[in-house]
Amino acid sequence: MKYIEENEKIWDERSKNNDTWSIPVTSEQIKLAREGRWSIVLTPAKPVPANWFPDNLNSKKILCLASGGGQQGPILAATGADVTVLDNSTKQLEKDKFVAQRDNLKIKTVQGNMQDLSMFEDEYFDCIIHPWSNGYIDNVRPVWKECARVLKKNGLLLAGFGNPIEYIFDVGKLEQGILAVTNTIPYADIDHMDDPETRKAVESGGYLWSHTLEDQIQGQIDAGFAIIGFYEDIGGTALDNFISSSIATKAFKL
Repeated sequence: MKYIEENEKIWDERSKNNDTWSIPVTSEQIKLAREGRWSIVLTPAKPVPANWFPDNLNSKKILCLASGGGQQGPILAATGADVTVLDNSTKQLEKDKFVAQRDNLKIKTVQGNMQDLSMFEDEYFDCIIHPWSNGYIDNVRPVWKECARVLKKNGLLLAGFGNPIEYIFDVGKLEQGILAVTNTIPYADIDHMDDPETRKAVESGGYLWSHTLEDQIQGQIDAGFAIIGFYEDIGGTALDNFISSSIATKAFKL
């Protein structure tokens, strides 16, 4: 799929420019994680509650899904977890390799599309960490199905994603803080490339899709998960003044 390749190139560039999701954790953060003092994010700002994780991550097999950038993976590896990071962007994965080499961590990195985890065995992982990223693919339901396949029974899926409400607004005007309702949901950038502002946003940020909450939440349930945790966070747009437009869920495989 061409847009997957295009998003890879765009995220390689974003990573080189130290995007918010591309700034590696520090050696001090790794030191604290080794001492048991750590946190990670699934959404832009709010840390994941400590009680969302197993009491002991040592030797737990964790997949950081579409989670390159040298952030979640290295912190979890510093706790003693057996960490694999999969991402579409090779430059994002280089950030994880950098931290691993700098701080003597063991992290496996795999370049690939989050919709296809065929390189992993059935029921291999204990936990999947999936920060805000599935807006960069056209169909999220295969992600949930693949997560269910590669997770052990009672395995955990911690995911962050966007509320589609953001996508009803004109992209260019939203960046200026102006809320102009112009789009219907579900929304896809590829359907609006005749708009100069949308084209500009895609060229700098990548192709985005607004998955419905039904696909994001019921999609997990249909794949065999029970959702047992939920919180909201800012989304990083002008909407933050009115609504928290990021969502995080904790689910376990039935």
